Amino acid sequence: MSEIRLTNIPSMDVGKVIKELSDAYCKIINNKLPIRTLPSVMLWGAPGVGKSQAIRQLAKEIEENTGKRTIVTDVRLLLFNPIDLRGIPTSNADKTLAVWLKPQIFQMDDSEDIVNILFLDEISAAPQSVQAAAYQITLDRVVGEHKLPENCIVIAAGNRTTDKSVAYKMPKALANRLLHIEVEGSFRSWKEWAIRNGINNKVIGFLSFRQNYLMCFDSSSDDLAFATPRSWEMVSNLLNYVSDDIEKMYSLISGLVGSGVAVEFRSWAKVYKQLPDIEEIFDGKTPPLPFGTDAMYALTASMTAYAREHKTELSKIANSIAYADHMPPDFSTVLMKEYMYIEKNYKEKLLHIPEFVRWLQTKGKLLNGSV
Repeated sequence: MSEIRLTNIPSMDVGKVIKELSDAYCKIINNKLPIRTLPSVMLWGAPGVGKSQAIRQLAKEIEENTGKRTIVTDVRLLLFNPIDLRGIPTSNADKTLAVWLKPQIFQMDDSEDIVNILFLDEISAAPQSVQAAAYQITLDRVVGEHKLPENCIVIAAGNRTTDKSVAYKMPKALANRLLHIEVEGSFRSWKEWAIRNGINNKVIGFLSFRQNYLMCFDSSSDDLAFATPRSWEMVSNLLNYVSDDIEKMYSLISGLVGSGVAVEFRSWAKVYKQLPDIEEIFDGKTPPLPFGTDAMYALTASMTAYAREHKTELSKIANSIAYADHMPPDFSTVLMKEYMYIEKNYKEKLLHIPEFVRWLQTKGKLLNGSV
């Protein structure tokens, strides 16, 4: 097994990956060009960095910008064998020839109003016999006698050998036929995604305070539990759907992000006891601001979560913006930027609120430097 080197390919955060690929695919689709005009894409990156998340978001962007329904077929190649990809051999009707039954992954809707995305994950770690079949899909869009429909985008993903993952060297002939991108962690990109997708406000608040804990993967460590965007999403699911009591969920959280990070998360969460009543703020009252940087990050995350739930009630949003005028400028800027993340083009709605327009006129220049 030889090391895969990524020294001369572009490195992008998840947000940029989504933008670059969605722009390219949407132009191809809207101009009615064959999807195969673009080469298949290979995403490289550490475990949990957000490659799968990027594919889900890419599908949404294509759907929004082309008017076509997007269907993602997620194939975890590490769990497959060659027959799963090529199909099971059987005899034809007169028992004279062998034919291959079509695998489930080729059962795609080829309608003009559909865009399929075939996501071949963990391609670099799959057994070499499976890789051979997967490479044929990636390069020729076929396996044996089965063809992908013309409306199918093919994207593969894998880890690097430097991630202490099983990763086989990609043949040069194959590598030269793919568009390679290394996916890197970015707090700013993750935060925008997290706000739009309802990630728990305590997770967002803590990581705003301790951004270095978003991605704690260390290839030299033997730890089984470590913090990544993927594991924080799982923590969020615990808090959103099981219990938002971090003390009660502590053991399970430790099993996701590791005990060291979980201890700090639990300690930090105590600042929520200092926070003013969020509902009062949105009702137009002005409760006292909390003290301390950690509490202010918790406050902005809580206000953003409440604003997301009441995003159509612009009078409430206006009250919260008026309250933000009492915050230190850096934190009111963080809050306004988070409000703009609530949904795509939400800034256009905010511009109908006089309080937001006044804020932009007096403090808007700080936006570019905010976290």
